[in-house]
Amino acid sequence: MPTHDIPEPPDSLAIDRGALSFIVLKAKAYDALVAPDDVTDASDSVDDRFVDALEDEPDNPTQRELRSAIASLDVDGKASLVALTWLGRGDYDADEWDDALQAARERAQGSTARYLMGIPLLGDYLEEGSSKLGVSLVEEEIDGLGSPDADTRGES
Repeated sequence: MPTHDIPEPPDSLAIDRGALSFIVLKAKAYDALVAPDDVTDASDSVDDRFVDALEDEPDNPTQRELRSAIASLDVDGKASLVALTWLGRGDYDADEWDDALQAARERAQGSTARYLMGIPLLGDYLEEGSSKLGVSLVEEEIDGLGSPDADTRGES
């Protein structure tokens, strides 16, 4: 069975794995939202909002949570997120990380959250880009579902 060399994440990755994992999970949930159809499609008034859980409506918290998580990052964290997206999309290779990061810093205009949330499959691209850099998000996704505030290892 062949072994694969997994590179160490670059020091310039300015986002921790917990926050990155949380953003990936929220981005995947955001990607799964569908256009709203009929608000009265439940069987009774108790169920009316339940069937619309995956519909992209103004009161669905997924968009707010993802936007807030991205906006909470500092400038370097936002640039890292953009560069990871480009890496995962195939615009850059792992050995071009510094170039991707520099291009992401130069692109920094307008809302990073709006830019990233306009990219279909954002969560998949972030996960793939992270993987290419040797950042596994599996443990964080299992431990506390990636919440950066979760104390998942029983530490105080």
